[in-house]
Amino acid sequence: MNKFKTAAITVLTETGKSLHYREITRLSLEKGILETEGATPEATMNAEIVTDIKKKGNLSDFIKTSPSTYALNPNKPKVELKPLEEEKDEETHHEEKLAVDGSYIGKGGEHLVCSELLFRGFNASIMSVDTGVDIVATKENHLYGIQVKTSRLNKFNIYVFDVRKVSFERHGYGSTFYIFVLYDEGKPNYLILPYFEVEKKVHEKAILEVGHGERYRINIKLRGPDVFIGNMDHQVNYYLNNWSIVK
Repeated sequence: MNKFKTAAITVLTETGKSLHYREITRLSLEKGILETEGATPEATMNAEIVTDIKKKGNLSDFIKTSPSTYALNPNKPKVELKPLEEEKDEETHHEEKLAVDGSYIGKGGEHLVCSELLFRGFNASIMSVDTGVDIVATKENHLYGIQVKTSRLNKFNIYVFDVRKVSFERHGYGSTFYIFVLYDEGKPNYLILPYFEVEKKVHEKAILEVGHGERYRINIKLRGPDVFIGNMDHQVNYYLNNWSIVK
């Protein structure tokens, strides 16, 4: 089954009510049940639901309850949802191109962080091989491992990052730092989190497991002068652009 339809079925099942396709998309992304690097996820979601209704009629998983608003079809038997890894759809080639573009952004973020560290008196170097640590830095005989993640603001005003769980567990020690580059067309912001703070947010469910437990999904929101991880209960202003944390 197409992954957009799978996500829509899951969201509509959990909410138990009709939703606008924009709300279906928003909830799918925030819950981590829809993973896409496509530029227009809302449009894709609407198109997939509309196409399913037109093609299958009464056998569709969905019914239209009002303009651009959908609910689950009560006359269709429930189906077993397949894992996202088994699903294939027409977005595959487009997302592969976006993944390449994303690698450039990620490399750019590493260079930004490395430059900031150098200006602050660290001896910093970008790793040539990806071992789970992007930058190794030293200062006053202390060694630091830096993991850098870079993201642009999406349509929901959220910066979305993924961290491989195996990498996070392999480098779980006090001298590891995660620096999230919040990139826009102006000056980038840096959310600088020690390993223990990321681990704490995982336990608090501010950071969720996605991809069948293989990755952690970090949603970062800037709302005025405040910054949050996950929902508005987890404010992390202290860590925004605070380079003194790396010590």
